[in-house]
Amino acid sequence: MPDWVEHVMWWHVYPLGFVGAPHDGLPAGSEPVHRLGHLEAWLDHVVGLGLSGLMLGPVFASQTHGYDTVDHLRVDPRLGDEDDLRALVGAAHARGVRIVLDGVFNHVGRGFGAFQQVLADGPGGPTEDWFRLTWPPGAGPGTEPDYVDFEGHHALVALDHSSPAVVDHVVTVMNHWLDLGVDGWRLDAAYAVPPEFWAAVLPRVRAAHPDAYIFGEVLHGDYVAAVVDAGFDAVTQYELWKAIWSSIDDRNFFELAWALERHNDFLAAFVPLTFIGNHDVTRIASRLTDRRDLSHAVVLLMTLGGTPTVYAGDEHGMQGVKEERAGGDDAVRPTFPPSPTELAPGGWDLHHLYQELIALRRRHPWLHRATTTVLTCTNGTLVYRVAVDGHGDGPGDGPALLVALNLQDDGVRLGVPGATSVLAGRGAQADTGVHLHDAGPSAQVEIPPHGWAVLRP
Repeated sequence: MPDWVEHVMWWHVYPLGFVGAPHDGLPAGSEPVHRLGHLEAWLDHVVGLGLSGLMLGPVFASQTHGYDTVDHLRVDPRLGDEDDLRALVGAAHARGVRIVLDGVFNHVGRGFGAFQQVLADGPGGPTEDWFRLTWPPGAGPGTEPDYVDFEGHHALVALDHSSPAVVDHVVTVMNHWLDLGVDGWRLDAAYAVPPEFWAAVLPRVRAAHPDAYIFGEVLHGDYVAAVVDAGFDAVTQYELWKAIWSSIDDRNFFELAWALERHNDFLAAFVPLTFIGNHDVTRIASRLTDRRDLSHAVVLLMTLGGTPTVYAGDEHGMQGVKEERAGGDDAVRPTFPPSPTELAPGGWDLHHLYQELIALRRRHPWLHRATTTVLTCTNGTLVYRVAVDGHGDGPGDGPALLVALNLQDDGVRLGVPGATSVLAGRGAQADTGVHLHDAGPSAQVEIPPHGWAVLRP
């Protein structure tokens, strides 16, 4: 993994929604509408949060939502053109902000050139081997074959990843945009692609761009095997995402404690991409029943090992519920105002909390690879030590922090052995504080209702 990734934290944006682009792609030959400048205007917001990376959702020409690509080498004209993307990359880099693009290489839209050629040529055409096709008897030019699609979405045509032509195409695309100056790739639906394909593609990409950060979207299964077999730098940590919101909402920290053991195992092999929200899931502010506990999710994101990602708007408490229907993602992919000053007024306290915790993490960059030892766990309280020394189970083992969380309606006093000072902490009410007692081996921290604390050993 490139060294710079240790210090990066991402702001994740779904561009088509963010800039208010129309749902349907523009007809071929349409003049681009230069909307990416709208996103450029938010770069100072990213820097102001303390983040140092911009992770973009799909920006390539597509038919609707961006994941039905029709041309990987052309910026979607609803967003602008290549010059607009170059300008965005340049403006980001001028602020020290890295850029990662979303590579949709498992499937394409029906308007993708190679698939359109299949429909025109019939069996035996030059792009037939790009797809997994079944031709009806007597098929000829103009005949539509049956084809493998993506998870039952017939508008998404699955590529044949055993095809050398597909390998070459993906290498060309990834290198093209890395040549332009982007810093890495998120590989969409990487779990659906044979690892042998990535193992053929990525060495050729890394040979030209050894400093690129490349991670795969993997929902479940053997994360370590996915990284090793495919050659990713990382995968998305959906197990931890689920455990964070579910354990908080269900008042069941035992679920999170179990997930943290798994997370430690992953960290021994690679550094996962961590998050509490993204463009495919219900926003964390809508997922949690008790908004007083939203801060606990942010504390977990910013104190656990991994490469943290903030989904745009979560830092302001935006709400949105994902639904399993046509248009069911729209609520979590909204249009943003022209500037951050026009955000709803009620989210600035949460925004400041994000700033505080992001700053804390930047002061402790070793958290990137830190593993966790749970010291106390009940349904509604959790104390853990996070450190770089394996499981961080003793003083003097290396850099460490102690974190205490309280989901209960009553204040609690929790043991935090070795704690010497409070670095950050608060309760659900602004006038309630966190107090450390008997600093040292017998230290205890007093946490108000629905409060939390980060402490220095």
